[in-house]
Amino acid sequence: MLFLMSNEKKQKGKVVEPENMSKVKELFATGRFPVVTTEVIEGRAIDKVLGLVACRGYDSEEAFFGMTARAVNKGAQGIIGYQENIAFHPDGSKYFSCYGTAVQFERPKHPMARPAPVSKEAQPRTRQ
Repeated sequence: MLFLMSNEKKQKGKVVEPENMSKVKELFATGRFPVVTTEVIEGRAIDKVLGLVACRGYDSEEAFFGMTARAVNKGAQGIIGYQENIAFHPDGSKYFSCYGTAVQFERPKHPMARPAPVSKEAQPRTRQ
């Protein structure tokens, strides 16, 4: 019973980040890897559901980007149905849990065509 009554605070272990963490943070920050709470992303059709991804940790960023890194490692292009939970411990620490569904999107059927070059005759004239 004595081990349950310890007054020492939990020691946070050193966080080991996945090798692709900087790539994952860049993808998210530039908007190329969407993470949404909804079940769909407007304008993007879901092609394949890769499954649940989750991560937990003592830091919210660690949990969020850990979850995102796991999705990227599965080949995902985004996460839908994102949720998070925070557990408050009696010693004052917080424990974060993040989870969602990793998905791949359909490729556009008609890639955006490049605009035709404008001939000199079609360009508007300007006065000098």
